[in-house]
Amino acid sequence: MDHLTVVTHPLVQHKLSLMRDKGTPTAVFRQLLREISQLLAYEVTRDLPMTTRAIETPMQAMDAPVLAGRKMALVSILRAGNGLLDGILELVPSARVGFVGLYRDEATLEPVQYYFKVPDQLDERLVIAVDPMLATGNSSAAAIDLLKAKGATDIRFLCLLAAPEGIARMKAAHPDVPIVTAAVDERLNESGYIVPGLGDAGDRMFGTK
Repeated sequence: MDHLTVVTHPLVQHKLSLMRDKGTPTAVFRQLLREISQLLAYEVTRDLPMTTRAIETPMQAMDAPVLAGRKMALVSILRAGNGLLDGILELVPSARVGFVGLYRDEATLEPVQYYFKVPDQLDERLVIAVDPMLATGNSSAAAIDLLKAKGATDIRFLCLLAAPEGIARMKAAHPDVPIVTAAVDERLNESGYIVPGLGDAGDRMFGTK
């Protein structure tokens, strides 16, 4: 995979436009995020390793393709990452799940860690870290630092929106981690929010603002 993949599928772009609309209510926003996460998941898992297993169809025996290796790990960067996580788990219900709790200090825009719990044997798993917004990239890069410290070597980052600043930050910190996103927006504003963006994904998902 290239370092950056923008998923331009019409359904992805249509759903993203609905999510950007400030008039979209919380329940609809949450449902759209679940739906779009499944579409993005197809792209981020496109080149999973495969093997074969002998099975019996109603007609005959065959060697059927199945996923190879240990079950993947999905890691949500709290709290907004849970919106993407729920949708992907519907596609890959056997995945192991981890959580990284980080919040952004609004004065410094730097991440502050408050929680970290991930599956074991990350060195033998594909790890997909999920967070709707790649803004400054500071929290995302810090989350990847933590995952690598736990042994993860095959990591991908999935987000809904990315800013050029966040992409550059991630590429500088973790050039080995591919990014899959639905759109790259114009810039960050003075408060570190993506423009035009869709506002605070966590607040819109949980109705907390």
